Amino acid sequence: MAQQPQHTPEQTEDVVESITPLMPIVLPIAGGVLMFLLAFIAVFMA
Repeated sequence: MAQQPQHTPEQTEDVVESITPLMPIVLPIAGGVLMFLLAFIAVFMA
């Protein structure tokens, strides 16, 4: 019988855990862009 490769926690990389350290940088930038776009739409529609 062939042995199946065992997955250890070191081999599996979680996508969420790799993105989490960038959140303090990404969220304010995304919020600023969103506020700018909403303000631009509001001024354009007025």
